[in-house]
Amino acid sequence: MDKEAQLVEELVKNALYRMDESTRMIQKSLVDISEEELWLKPNESLNSIANLMLHLCGNISQYIISSLGENEDTRQRDTEFSTVGGLTKSEVLDKLEDTVDTAKRIIFDANTDQLLKLRSVQGFTFSGVGVILHAVEHYSYHTGQIAFWVKQLKNTDLGFYDSVDLNIKNK
Repeated sequence: MDKEAQLVEELVKNALYRMDESTRMIQKSLVDISEEELWLKPNESLNSIANLMLHLCGNISQYIISSLGENEDTRQRDTEFSTVGGLTKSEVLDKLEDTVDTAKRIIFDANTDQLLKLRSVQGFTFSGVGVILHAVEHYSYHTGQIAFWVKQLKNTDLGFYDSVDLNIKNK
């Protein structure tokens, strides 16, 4: 395998791993959250867990499914934040998981030309690689917000890495 192919494979592998990590952390965060807590806003300047999840669906859809996947952009961003209910915890989680699964397939199938092609998303210009980096970083950022909000609500550690010794030194 040539270096270019190795680089593409490494980018894809790590992007998919990071998306899976964010999904796992959100799933774990939601275990003890009630339907009411899912839609609770800490204050008017902050979003509910459900709104953050809907926002992630919109962003991942716009950046990966629409832009990288070359599909129509149907995102309605304001709705992600203005929705105040109507979906259960299971439905919101299913929507997120389905969106992420579709995005992961598009990332996995992307070829070098798609990864290098420049495109306009939300008024910004990114290559396919830039689109992937944005989506993965954005997913991680809001996953942290969701985890923080759950820790605040439940006053508990979420144990994301309970089975891993994080004190192992680099070699």
